Amino acid sequence: MMAINYTGVFISARACAREMNRYKTPGAMCLVASMSGNIANKGFLASVYISSKAAVQQLTRNLAMEWSRVQEDGTGGIRVNSLSPGYIRTPMVEENLRKNELNLAEMEVSTMLGRISRPEEFKGVGLFLLSNASSFVV
Repeated sequence: MMAINYTGVFISARACAREMNRYKTPGAMCLVASMSGNIANKGFLASVYISSKAAVQQLTRNLAMEWSRVQEDGTGGIRVNSLSPGYIRTPMVEENLRKNELNLAEMEVSTMLGRISRPEEFKGVGLFLLSNASSFVV
């Protein structure tokens, strides 16, 4: 879980930044964290998942600090943000529900809209964070 949720994100972000700097191309990255990086999910025993998402949130803050300013040599200018969505109906969540490791009714009642989200509901905010419309969002 740490290898995918944290190390994979870090290695991918670093490789992307390396190419952006090589070509002196500023831009943006959007890493995927989770609300679980900020809270302890009651009834969901997943300390490694939760801590891996908290690590992505801190990684985002540090990379934003390290990479956002344009340097004298033309490198940098890379805005780094993250999404921290709540419950999403993903294959992993479906499996957790099937195994009774999560309770759908409890999840739904804990959200403002009374339901869990679908992956496609995050396209717009992802596009916003990667576009020039968010040029001062770091």
